[in-house]
Amino acid sequence: MDSDTLAEQIKEHFKYDASEAPAPPLKQPFVIGKNIVSPTENDTQNNGFICFSAPCLLTYDMLHFIKLTGVAGGTASGKTTVCNMIIAQLHDQRVVLVNQDSFYCPLSDGKLEKVLEINFDHPDAFNTELLLACMDKLKNGQAVSIPNYDFKTHKNIEPGRKINASDVIILEGILVLHDPRVRDLMNMKIFVDTDCDVRLARRIQRDTVERGRDIDNVLDQIFPQLLISVLYLCAANMQCLFPSYDKFVKPSFEEYILPSKKYADIIIPRGGDNDIAVDLIVQHIRTKLGQHDICKIYPNVFIIRLTFQIRGMHTLIRDVKTTKHDFVFYADRLIRLVVEHGLGHLPFTEKQITTPTGSVYSGVVFCRRLCGVSIIRSGESMENALRACCKGIKIGKILIHGEGNDGRQLIYENLPDDIASRHVLLLDPVLASGNSAVKAISLLLSKGVAESNIIFLNLIAAPEGIHAVCKKFPTLKIVTSEIDMSLNKDLRVIPGMGEFGDRYFGTD
Repeated sequence: MDSDTLAEQIKEHFKYDASEAPAPPLKQPFVIGKNIVSPTENDTQNNGFICFSAPCLLTYDMLHFIKLTGVAGGTASGKTTVCNMIIAQLHDQRVVLVNQDSFYCPLSDGKLEKVLEINFDHPDAFNTELLLACMDKLKNGQAVSIPNYDFKTHKNIEPGRKINASDVIILEGILVLHDPRVRDLMNMKIFVDTDCDVRLARRIQRDTVERGRDIDNVLDQIFPQLLISVLYLCAANMQCLFPSYDKFVKPSFEEYILPSKKYADIIIPRGGDNDIAVDLIVQHIRTKLGQHDICKIYPNVFIIRLTFQIRGMHTLIRDVKTTKHDFVFYADRLIRLVVEHGLGHLPFTEKQITTPTGSVYSGVVFCRRLCGVSIIRSGESMENALRACCKGIKIGKILIHGEGNDGRQLIYENLPDDIASRHVLLLDPVLASGNSAVKAISLLLSKGVAESNIIFLNLIAAPEGIHAVCKKFPTLKIVTSEIDMSLNKDLRVIPGMGEFGDRYFGTD
């Protein structure tokens, strides 16, 4: 299922501008990674995952969409090199490489006696059903065990290779674009196109050095690829000299591998030597990773780019075992990042200045008519970070008291007198149902603040809260560090981080 389909399901599930039939019932979500328990009720631990029994609107697939990229091409075309180049550039993301070669069908003793008669470039040489099952689990955030195939013995060796779910899965192999069921799992399809003489040299080295095969057998199977252009002119004579070409290489390449090229979204000539193509692919993947599916519905929602540092800080502040000191320390770090990102959405004017070296520097100056407004009391935890970034900034306060599950009552407000002429950074670390946020934003609008001048900053946000705020105020901006899965029956964010104010101020 592609990300556009997911976005449509999210719209339908929220009944947001939806005209089609409702989407099928959504699955129970789970989250992958370090085995922690968040300080939220109704969560249970099971087999290395955190499973949630609370009713949810959206699945893990929808809100943490795993990108599967397929990389196909002729034998020794440079597929693995391209994959390794992509992985090297995505060093700050969780990326896993799965080789189709791992899914070769192990040979029985009887078949081993006739191993030279087996075509390893044919679709039947692979256990495609097992590959599909593993890819489906990885796409759904589950760990899998990949077979450990030995190319010398043509057997699977125990134990298999355990692979955890990642942000990006790269599936590489000569026939990964051949089967439509495998193609349908992919978000991006790549075909590596390399000259046959280059592939010949690479395969001889690989099969003799890495896979321990006899060079005569390698040459007997693939040497005609070097003369592929000549073969088309004098095929009858060459087939007499190289019978294995007519039996294995030529039929497999022409019938299965080459036709799959038409399904590719991107074709990379020269394989790993094409740095520009690899750079563009990495840029595309980074762009997609930075796009949460709910952001396709609400373009005014912005998520700071996820890195291992940010993921690690989230792991710490979400862990119920984290001490108050560590919670405050890492929460402050995340808050600072969110504030800095939020300031980047302010309007600016270009300005040229002179540096101490006498050089002219073309820069920008951000809007100075700015103030912060914290929603008491959790929002007050974000004030220090804002003051550290904006010297002397005015900060107002709003206190809102909950009435039942939906009602909110304004208890107290202290805002700058000239707030109507300012851009406002609204501070609240957790956006849950959105009821308090809607009340606070409505108050700002009643004071004359332009809706488009409000930037709402939080550490985590639930989809329900984003929907409630953005549907009512479509021109304000929301900046957050992560979008969680849903709310439970008590309107608490899942997986969440518990009562933020209590944990931050030590009153729990």
